[in-house]
Amino acid sequence: MLHEIRDLGFEYAELSHGIRISLVPGILEAVDAGEIRISTLHNFCPLPLGINHPAPNIFKFTAEDARERASALKHTLKTLEMAERVGARLVVLHCGEVEMRDYNEKLEALVARGERESARYRRLVEEMEIRRERLKELAVDLAVDLIQRIASEAANRGLLLGIENREAVEEIPFDHDLPFFLARLPDNVRYWHDCGHAQIKENLGLILHSMQLEEMLGRLAGFHIHDVVADGEGQHDHCTPGTGTVDFKALKAFVRPEHIKVIELSPGVSAGDVRSGYDYLRSVWGGE
Repeated sequence: MLHEIRDLGFEYAELSHGIRISLVPGILEAVDAGEIRISTLHNFCPLPLGINHPAPNIFKFTAEDARERASALKHTLKTLEMAERVGARLVVLHCGEVEMRDYNEKLEALVARGERESARYRRLVEEMEIRRERLKELAVDLAVDLIQRIASEAANRGLLLGIENREAVEEIPFDHDLPFFLARLPDNVRYWHDCGHAQIKENLGLILHSMQLEEMLGRLAGFHIHDVVADGEGQHDHCTPGTGTVDFKALKAFVRPEHIKVIELSPGVSAGDVRSGYDYLRSVWGGE
């Protein structure tokens, strides 16, 4: 896996939330041999025993069940241990959710039918926003408490944490809450901008992608970079940069050399398209 990434010309890789424990010895061998360097880990990494598929939300920071939150803390601390071991700089976190379902699917269906400007669509957005505001207080407090504990351990290990913006409307922090959420957290907790997630929200009419990135620039640590292709069946992310609706030229003003940049693509993307996507980003963002 890491050899393939290296052979595509990349010096660094992210270890994502699909890394099984069985892969760890080979990863450590490649890192120790200097064959590749690790920029970031995405929680939970490695996966808990018995989990063999990507599962970043298997334990939620917002769970009212104290046992689940304890598991979230335990396995996040294991991710920090792994991050320190491989010399990574940052761990990307999902922060949990409020208990409300199906709004993304309903909104996507209306947009696919060309009804984004309809009164029905506006009513659904208003209903969603009222409901999640009513539900969020406990969820946010639980997440902040857990992240503060994680941040203390991360600081001891010289690591940053990255709070990722999410594509689902029920996941926290909500986009308009991002500055306030981070204000409750120590300085080693930063904002992690996922270009695809933000674009999905913009295509749904919920945010303006470039304005959100500009607002969060002061706490920005880095990016997950991928494109979003919209068709009659909905929106598909983790596509090759330059093939979809993300306006990477508009984002260039907010990209700095010190930001970590991770190209995060679907497993179905070919090696050739990985290279073409990288070349496209270099043509738009230059040396940034």
